[in-house]
Amino acid sequence: MPPQIRVLAIGLSLAFGFAPFTASAQKASNDDPIKVRTTLVTVPAVVSDRQDRHIAGLKAADFKLYEDGVEQPISFFENTEEPLNVAVLLDTSLSTFAVLEDIKKSAKDFIKELRPKDRAMVLSFDYGVHPLSSLTSDHKALESAIKSADIGRRAGTVLRDAVAEVVNREFKTVSGRKAIVVLTDGKDHGSRVAEDELLDAAAESGAMIYSVYYDTGLGRGAGRFGRGPWGRPRRAFPDSPADTAQGRGGRRRERMERKNEDAREFLGKLADVSAGHFYESEVTDLKKTFKLIAEELRHQYQLGFYPDNSKLDGKVHALRVQVLRPGVAVRARRSYTAVRAD
Repeated sequence: MPPQIRVLAIGLSLAFGFAPFTASAQKASNDDPIKVRTTLVTVPAVVSDRQDRHIAGLKAADFKLYEDGVEQPISFFENTEEPLNVAVLLDTSLSTFAVLEDIKKSAKDFIKELRPKDRAMVLSFDYGVHPLSSLTSDHKALESAIKSADIGRRAGTVLRDAVAEVVNREFKTVSGRKAIVVLTDGKDHGSRVAEDELLDAAAESGAMIYSVYYDTGLGRGAGRFGRGPWGRPRRAFPDSPADTAQGRGGRRRERMERKNEDAREFLGKLADVSAGHFYESEVTDLKKTFKLIAEELRHQYQLGFYPDNSKLDGKVHALRVQVLRPGVAVRARRSYTAVRAD
């Protein structure tokens, strides 16, 4: 008699990661099943023009997908609009004292771009991570959560821990379109999660990360203002011309500029590995930008392919997406790590 074939289909996932398909074949000679598992690797992609506007209406034939430089057949393609799940992270560390109201206003502006079926949650971070609202479509609750954010009472900026909290916990069981919007000066202090660890987790998470950098250099944040009695800000005193040109004030300014550059570099990496985007608040029309972010998240393309079983080796494999149209830019997942199922 021919072998009895049993097939169990496990639903395709639209997040970064894998959607497994398992087939079990039972031999006539014994009851031990032979399991073969193939893994669909899904690759979200955003395509935009030179004005950073989303390009809609592309077909599978407009794309090429490469694994380790070798073109792969696109086995799955989708371009339907879906509701969003967004985590909005507010930096409330001491250094953001002078820009916190700008950060909160930007968060409210982004919430206004969400539609009734979209959901968002709000977290703040300083010396710890503070969930201010659960995932909800209630705009009043979200605005109230943003309003409640306040500067931390002691030093610390656990930026990496905050992003990891969303990636590894809050979004772990959330399906569909996921994004993280981080409003921060980018200067981490006190996180337990290492930079490389977070970048790896972000690349595999399925959440596109949009980081907005706020300059809190000398004269802007609490690093200059300090904290007076009862947590009130002290008045800032400008450096003297001599200090600015040389000596202690000049060295402090140089250190701050290095920290700002390091912060911008890290936020850029975080956006890059997740196919998101990095913005600087002082040179960006944020209201227009938030509208573009919401639109591209809703209309991102989903590509998928089945890797050869030899690729399921626990190693990192490079991915590249090409769009066969002139004058367009594409942002997509750049790598994946696959582990062979037992």
